[in-house]
Amino acid sequence: MKRILLLHFIFWLVMPAIAQTGDSWPVFRGNQELNGVSKTKLPARPNLLWTFQTGDNIKSAPVVADGKLVIGSTDGFVYCLNLQGKLLWKFETGNAIEAAALIHNNVVYIGNLDGTFYALDLNSGKKKWEYETENQIVGSANWWKIGETTYVLVGSYDYYLHCVDAGTGEVKWKYESDNFINGAPACSGGKAFFGGCDGFLHVVNIETGKAEKKIDVASYVPGSPALENGKAYLGDYDGRFFEVDIENEKTSWVWKDENTTLPFIASPAILGNRLFAANHNKFLYCFDKNNGEKQWEYNTGSRVEASPVVAGNKVVVANMRGDLALVNLSDGKVIWTYEIGSQIISNPAVAAGRIYVGAYDGNVYCFGE
Repeated sequence: MKRILLLHFIFWLVMPAIAQTGDSWPVFRGNQELNGVSKTKLPARPNLLWTFQTGDNIKSAPVVADGKLVIGSTDGFVYCLNLQGKLLWKFETGNAIEAAALIHNNVVYIGNLDGTFYALDLNSGKKKWEYETENQIVGSANWWKIGETTYVLVGSYDYYLHCVDAGTGEVKWKYESDNFINGAPACSGGKAFFGGCDGFLHVVNIETGKAEKKIDVASYVPGSPALENGKAYLGDYDGRFFEVDIENEKTSWVWKDENTTLPFIASPAILGNRLFAANHNKFLYCFDKNNGEKQWEYNTGSRVEASPVVAGNKVVVANMRGDLALVNLSDGKVIWTYEIGSQIISNPAVAAGRIYVGAYDGNVYCFGE
């Protein structure tokens, strides 16, 4: 019996990682726990391979799966490209899109600023169903499977975390927070974890929609938490960054820059004992995950809202001036930079040795060998 329980626990730990391979980046931060880590290797000096122009600014992050890239634009369209940058299909939603898509089981899930949440066939772009929330959706969806049912979860400015059946769009439950929900929910162990403008880290049972914990952590959480080993990592609008011990419902450590009080809009990335977080004060930081001690910092040259992505021994970071950079994971030394020249506010997708990123000029950029 103990052996069975141990195997079940190990499976639970690795299951989110199974969903992502080096060739895919199917959800906003790469996997269900929103760790921001790609399983691919990047060249030291990537080349610009292609660009694709949408009809307006891009605030949405790209996602990649099954040889396709999906991204939303503020022109109201969802675009699906092949990995050579050719348009396969586009779908009009009728309002601006700022949220990243989720790709799961050949279905694209994405919301727009009028609060409509869509399920689209990945291969054809045809609408499978739509679901209405009561305010704008700016954060990505996530998913969890229990038995034969796949649950899709998305937050809205109507204060609710919405849970719908992935196949039908039928509402399973709605969980009410105390303010707007900006980020994506992280999913692990049958629970959803999210922060919002109410300053709490909410822990919700995915099957029932009932709150299991509501941990007071911050003033206002604009990003998405990253999860690992019973800890959640997130920053707030006052420039503080936290490790939260979920079981004990308390903050394990807090870091704050002594000279600035600018917000952590970007979501963190975690690899091993290192934690990477970027701030509006222009800096990308590397912390010791266990105690919050700063290991190094990299001045990107402009404010950062795009979440950093780790790939092998490199960290990908983009800023609001339009600079894309690779820095060394161990010491923060810059390896490569590229000046796109138009602000980037959403994190890249990093898959199959390539970097895909959207910019405010309406272009999708692809870098690789």
